[in-house]
Amino acid sequence: MPLFEYQCNECGKSNEILILTKTDLPKCNFYGSSNMKKLLSAHSSMSGSANYNMPGSGDTACCGSSPGQGSNCAGPGSCCGRN
Repeated sequence: MPLFEYQCNECGKSNEILILTKTDLPKCNFYGSSNMKKLLSAHSSMSGSANYNMPGSGDTACCGSSPGQGSNCAGPGSCCGRN
């Protein structure tokens, strides 16, 4: 998807904007201004399959515990997968 990152020159906030055609003009989602500066976005360095099926030990998104350690948690992510 052609998502581009712009910074509003009026309010200074960053916006991710979907640009479908060359005639689409970016407009600030917060201020409404079309006075925008295109930013250089860093791409993801991740590719291929994951080496691990659990997030890192500092991730506490599973019931406030480390992944795989939360009681009644089905796995990584939020508690929506409770057993």
